[in-house]
Amino acid sequence: MSLALGCVADDYTGASDLANTLTKAGLRTIQTIGVPEDGRSLPEADAVVVALKSRSIPAEQAVARSREAEAWLRARGAAHVMFKVCSTFDSTDAGNIGPVMDALRAEAGEAIALVTPAFPETGRSVYQGNLFVGAVPLNESPLKDHPLNPMRDANLVRVLGRQSGSPVGLIDTATVARGAEAVAARLDALAEEGKGAAIADAIFDSDLEVLGRAIVGHKFSVGASGLGLGLARALVADGRGTTDAAGAAVGEPVGGTSACLAGRAIAEGLVARGVRRLVVAGGETSGAVVDRLGLTAFLLGPEIAAGVPVLRTAGRPEPMLLALKSGNFGGPDFFGRALDMMA
Repeated sequence: MSLALGCVADDYTGASDLANTLTKAGLRTIQTIGVPEDGRSLPEADAVVVALKSRSIPAEQAVARSREAEAWLRARGAAHVMFKVCSTFDSTDAGNIGPVMDALRAEAGEAIALVTPAFPETGRSVYQGNLFVGAVPLNESPLKDHPLNPMRDANLVRVLGRQSGSPVGLIDTATVARGAEAVAARLDALAEEGKGAAIADAIFDSDLEVLGRAIVGHKFSVGASGLGLGLARALVADGRGTTDAAGAAVGEPVGGTSACLAGRAIAEGLVARGVRRLVVAGGETSGAVVDRLGLTAFLLGPEIAAGVPVLRTAGRPEPMLLALKSGNFGGPDFFGRALDMMA
């Protein structure tokens, strides 16, 4: 397997969101749960997203797990590795985005990392280094009261600067508007100034495409699924993609009954009773269900709602279909739509 792109994600539903984005953009994508064991075979793919549960664990553990995932991806030919973070930049002043970024940037041998959590499709944009959720700054959104990672500062240059061991700069909207060459030049200039990271503004998908073209030749970046979109489109434009990447992963229909879960621990019993299609609500619940069932890898199918794809298990004797829905995604008809698409 020689990968066009490798990604390390800091939670399971965020990994699915990114894998979905890459698939829609034209990259055959596999999502693994943790780093695959040595000798484990996976289907051919253009991109692999290694899903970790590292967002809210101690920073040193997050760094160790992320480095292991990065090394596995590099060993399979990934010239560029993206560290996938939440589009609301969920983290505290102790990390974990800054410490993991510093470690993976050092492993890649890069002087500076471009960073953006912008994802316009889901209402996340960055302007003058400030993260907006819809029309309001991050610190005025409901995320200010997040139970694990309350976000009280919208200025990501400051937020990341408090976490990283290196100074953080800004690639502003005016620079992005001048194109990929201007972004690359600004990134080089900030590196010469001693900056270890640069927050990049992005308001539209076209901005993400500019950023993707600017950094696709670099070895490392940090962002939400929007940056993955920019990188994927740059790779596809370079001929490293697959026609109908989502359709190629659907495969034969999966029989058995279906179930929707909004709480833990009963998934194992349902599967034992013949359930083969699961719709799971909530990021923490999704992580618990995947771990409890011992699922290790997924192929990416069609999109149910923005950021939520149909997942087909890989490497399992009896295939299953799942939808892992974070709390931020999906409308009131999500569960019915998911069941219809998984039928």
